[in-house]
Amino acid sequence: MHKKEKAKINCPIFLKREWTIKELTRDINDAKAIIEKAERAEYLKNEVEMLLSCEKYDEKSLNCKNCHFIANLRKKTADLIIKAKKLA
Repeated sequence: MHKKEKAKINCPIFLKREWTIKELTRDINDAKAIIEKAERAEYLKNEVEMLLSCEKYDEKSLNCKNCHFIANLRKKTADLIIKAKKLA
C-alpha cells in the first residue's frame, strides 16, 4: 500500500494564504449554524479571490494553474455555503 503524495504548490503567495484558508475551512466545518458557516465562507471567498487575482499569475506555470484550480474549487464551495444561508 502506497501513501499518496500531496501535490505541492511552490509559491510564497499561495503558501501564505493557504494557512489562513485551511483555518477558515476548519472553522466552517466546526460551525454549527448556517449563519456562522456563511460568515466564515465570506472570509474564505475573499482569501481565494486574492489568489485568483494574483498579479504574478503565469498561465504557463503549473504552480499557477494548480493554485487557480484549487482556488476556484474553494470559491465554488464558499458560494454554495453562502447560498445555503439564503435558503435557510
